[in-house]
Amino acid sequence: MKKFGLAFQILFGLLLGIIVGAIFYGNPTIESYLKPAGDIFIRLIKMIVVPIVVSSLIVGVAGVGDIKKLGRLGGKTLLYFEIVTTIAIIFGLVIANIFQPGAGINMAGLAKTDITKYVEATKALTSHSFADTFVNIVPKNIFESLVAGDMLAIIFFSVLFGLGVAAIGDKGKPVLSFFQGVADSMFWVTNQIMKFAPIGVFGLIGVTVSKFGVGSLIPLGKLVLAVYIAMFLFIVIVLGLIAKLCGTSLMAIVRILKDELILAYSTASSETALPKMMEKMEKFGVPKAITSFVVPTGYSFNLDGSTLYQAIAALFIAQMYGIHMSISSQIMLMLVLMLTSKGIAGVPGASFVVLLATLGSVGIPLEGLAFIAGIDRILDMARTVVNVIGNSMAAVVMAKWEGQYDKNKGKKYLESVKQAA
Repeated sequence: MKKFGLAFQILFGLLLGIIVGAIFYGNPTIESYLKPAGDIFIRLIKMIVVPIVVSSLIVGVAGVGDIKKLGRLGGKTLLYFEIVTTIAIIFGLVIANIFQPGAGINMAGLAKTDITKYVEATKALTSHSFADTFVNIVPKNIFESLVAGDMLAIIFFSVLFGLGVAAIGDKGKPVLSFFQGVADSMFWVTNQIMKFAPIGVFGLIGVTVSKFGVGSLIPLGKLVLAVYIAMFLFIVIVLGLIAKLCGTSLMAIVRILKDELILAYSTASSETALPKMMEKMEKFGVPKAITSFVVPTGYSFNLDGSTLYQAIAALFIAQMYGIHMSISSQIMLMLVLMLTSKGIAGVPGASFVVLLATLGSVGIPLEGLAFIAGIDRILDMARTVVNVIGNSMAAVVMAKWEGQYDKNKGKKYLESVKQAA
């Protein structure tokens, strides 16, 4: 299959996984054969994410060496993230009000899924204030943060370390060379790991289909349809408009990241796309300092697809229970989501945890989540794609906003991608 591109190989793995999963639907034995392949691939990706983020960020920040510039970039980045995620929430509420996906659903015919693990995670989340989230950005032990994969703490330390390397001048050059070597080496490792992607996708999707089957989509088909339509429209309308305003093209981003988007969709994991996305955005003309800061930070603060989904899911559950949500109630829902969606970086099942932390505060029954937990992976696949496009777009926007985007480099790289297709 070497002559076929990675995108084709991943799609082939996805299709084969669906077929095998459907054939062995309801057979628990198949999971023991398929799950290891998927788990190994996800572990391989998790293995390289932290070294790539740390090394790239230190090299990028040391190259800038100006704390004022980085402070300005950080402020602009967080402002942009807040604006776009708020638009995503509003967009989701509008779609849910138009489609009414939860209206007329017979809950007696729906299967419930155990959500105990999400409830436990929510207790941990709600036990500390929003201010604590920002306190926890500062690591008390960087090695503990590295092991836990606490991205915000890792970013904070890497930025300070990079500034320190820049501040000591020539003495810092060997350190800078070391981390440049680490970054280059890890990108080589990434390319090797990506060769395993089709097998990993085959295992992950095969397990999902064998567990839930295609039939599980039918009772909640309207919700799935509403979410997918909302995601597509958000990409085309909102992200497309942002791309146009900053002088680039949505289709250019999609063309460059086609392999990563298919991979992110198949695995329902944004992390699988992060290493290559950072590499490609740099090739597209975004400076290393901006790419290495904006993209990892976006994984905590700029999950457009997740916030959009959370808004739709919240109204879906309300509609399913026949609860009328007034405009004022929906505004309250939006405000709560704006806060809760920013404090759960790195929490397993993050979207579910956010919803559990949000629903109770606006009078929507928490148990409604048990009805949609079974199809969450299908929905997660769509929102992951939006998250990846949103974060790659953010890197370009910040580079343009800072006046550091290399237009010629981006144009040359896009042409090379077109020729290789």
